[in-house]
Parts: sequence; C-alpha cells; structure tokens
Amino acid sequence: MAIGLEGKNVVVTGAARGLGRAYAEACCAAGARVAVADILEEEGRATVDALKEAGREAIFVPVDLAEPGSVDAMGDRIGAAWGRIDGLVNNAALATGLGGKRIQNIDVEVWDRVMAVNARGVWLATRACLPWLRESENGKIVNISSDTALFGSDFILHYVASKGAVISMTRAMARELGEDNIAVNAIAPGMTRVEATAGVPEERHQRYVQGRFIKRDQHPEDLVGTVVYLLSDAANFVTGQLLAVNGGYVLN
Repeated sequence: MAIGLEGKNVVVTGAARGLGRAYAEACCAAGARVAVADILEEEGRATVDALKEAGREAIFVPVDLAEPGSVDAMGDRIGAAWGRIDGLVNNAALATGLGGKRIQNIDVEVWDRVMAVNARGVWLATRACLPWLRESENGKIVNISSDTALFGSDFILHYVASKGAVISMTRAMARELGEDNIAVNAIAPGMTRVEATAGVPEERHQRYVQGRFIKRDQHPEDLVGTVVYLLSDAANFVTGQLLAVNGGYVLN
C-alpha cells in the first residue's frame, strides 16, 4: 500500500513554524488538505499563504491550547468547513526557554502553564476534533512527545513531565478510541535543529550528536516521514505505539 494522504483532511497544531510547519508541508505534499492551527496568527497565515502559493490546500485556524473555549472553537470551525477530519497532529507545545532550571527553581506558574499546553492541550484538541474524526473511515491521531521523557533529561523537569504524560495519554486514547476505528500513536523526536532549540547551548546539541548511533544533527525532514506514515492508510492497524525518532540516542 502506498503511503500517501490524498483526499484526507489533517489538522496540525502549532504549525505556524518549526516542526509543526514541516509536518503541515509534508502532509500537503502527500496530498492532504491541512488546517494550520496556532496561537501565532501572523506566522500561521504566512505558512498558509506559502502552502497555497505552492499549489496546496490549507486554512489557518487560530487557537490557544491553554484556553478550552479557544480549542473547542477550533474544532467547530474546522468541522464546519470540512465536515470530516481524517488526521490530527498534536504538535503544539511550550519548549522555548524552559531549560537550565533545577527542580527547586521551577516556578509553579510556569509548571502549570507547561502542563496546561503540553499535556492538557493534547486532550482538549483531541476532544474538540473527536466528533469529526469519528466521521472518518480510518481516523488518525499522532501525538508529539519527546525522547527526553524516555531517558529523563535533566534541568527541564516540567517539560519532561508534560511529554511523559503525552505518552501515557496516547496509550489510553488508543484503547478508548479503537472502538471508533481511530488509531492513536506518538513519536518521540530527539533534539532537532529548529527555532525552538536555537537557544540551547551548542555543548548540549553536541552531546546529542555524539550519543546517537547516527552522529549528526537532527532536522525536521528526519521526522516528517514518520508522521505522514502514521496518518496514512498504511498504518490503519498500528495504534497505541511510541516511535522514537532520534538517530538512536535512546531506544524504545
């Protein structure tokens, strides 16, 4: 079976830039119609404009994953426009500026914000899109976790905790939504060269490079194929799984 997304409607949260934009571009290139959902309206609309200029079909939908009403409105707007959602990529997360904090130095307010967006936001986005995913013959959800949750990265406990929650949520979602023929999986990317990691010290980047089986930097194009596969009909019987896509830095 060919791995393509022709005729499918896919929602990507946090798709205005970085990895989310790369996922949106790859889905469009594979034949999907894509909803770019993001709190960054200017960047999000620019991404949609670029996709349209490339001959792709895309819409921008504003969303703040920390606000339940905003997330519900996102689902309603996409459902009204398309009548069906075939795939949801729960990519949006807070990551920038969180590193370098020891356990005792993490602010409670920052912890709560990270958990609200990175963990609760995955549940809210899934809940908002679920009525429309049920309209698909083979609905797919791909949750973006992190390999930091697999090896327990230091000095970023709040982020690691939120991404560990995503892994557990993926398994519970897969069990519950299987009766709707909706497959739910997650990927755990390694340290990837994107805007969100631009402020990470180079020494830490190199620690990842040297610890990988494939000793080079990781880039968005190293991840997009796995996401497209998990959204495609080729993965109709794959559910509840976590794929570590990190060049072998940590195994799952």
